[in-house]
Amino acid sequence: MKMTFPNQLTTLRILLTPLFAWLILSDDPTTRIWGFVVFVVASLTDLYDGYHARKHGQTTRWGAFMDPLADKILVTTAFVYFVYLDLLPLWMVVVVALRDAIVTLLRLYAELKDRPVVTSRAAKIKTALQNALAYMLLLLALLREKTLFGESVQAVAERLLFHGWAYWAMLALTIYTVYTGVAYLFENWQTLRAAYFGIRSTLNAS
Repeated sequence: MKMTFPNQLTTLRILLTPLFAWLILSDDPTTRIWGFVVFVVASLTDLYDGYHARKHGQTTRWGAFMDPLADKILVTTAFVYFVYLDLLPLWMVVVVALRDAIVTLLRLYAELKDRPVVTSRAAKIKTALQNALAYMLLLLALLREKTLFGESVQAVAERLLFHGWAYWAMLALTIYTVYTGVAYLFENWQTLRAAYFGIRSTLNAS
């Protein structure tokens, strides 16, 4: 497989995710700011790699599969961090992660059977909304740092974070994410059916 520039950006996004997690979990407020910067950089690679691939005709099946997977890994890591901060309920993040895992397994099976599937528009909107929520929560979490931004900014950030909107925004996003997963399964029913019978025949043979 030729590692094109867009594919390199996708790989970079995956590699930046553990760095983001390590920085954002630091006890040092300044280090956490660098974690936010890494998240922004990783997100921007998603915007540019797709644009570059389409503009220069460098789209590949590897990139089509790994690009959305890299997004899922990055955003899920951010959501787990928000659970750690008690900003989001664990069950919502689990539901979102489970949906992404199921869809990823289906896409992997389709790739192995040489029947690649295209990411739907609804799924792309879902990813954009997840990134937007992650951006807002990360920024507000950083603005809570009194030593960096002062008490007045901290007070405003605290009110915004714990006013309840994040719960309802995540609930709506969870419902929409599940909807995109169900729609995805219906749109790719033949691939899913083939996967089921393939696994069943393998189990019977063993």
